[in-house]
Amino acid sequence: MSRPSGGGSGPSQRQLRVGEQVRHALTEALQRGEVRDEALEAVLVSVSEVRMSPDLKIATVFVSLIGEAPGSQGEQAIIKALARNAKFIRGRVSGALRQLKYMPEFRFRPDTSYDNMARIDELLRSPQVARDLDADDADGEKED
Repeated sequence: MSRPSGGGSGPSQRQLRVGEQVRHALTEALQRGEVRDEALEAVLVSVSEVRMSPDLKIATVFVSLIGEAPGSQGEQAIIKALARNAKFIRGRVSGALRQLKYMPEFRFRPDTSYDNMARIDELLRSPQVARDLDADDADGEKED
């Protein structure tokens, strides 16, 4: 089966499907509290996205912390704790991912998408943008 010629800039359907399966398995393992680490016991970790490499051997896991300031020292400590326990976590989710030929290696990264959305929202609500939008509305009414 050949790949469609369209540049292939995005992930394949298989990468997306496996990434979602890995995300579900990781979320369940973290919710059950199977990972015993002092840094992980005090916070609630949310797995927002998992991006799989084309060969499905590496899973980049984007996590955010509920109740923790983004970019804080606590966030970096959680990422390090998850990285320390990556092999243990890999073993705990292997049962849920037994249909995979290879169990992926986990690489944990902070999820900055919420920060980016907040920054864009702040920009859209700024007085300068509101002034420009009001000017566009006034120009639009004059043309009619």
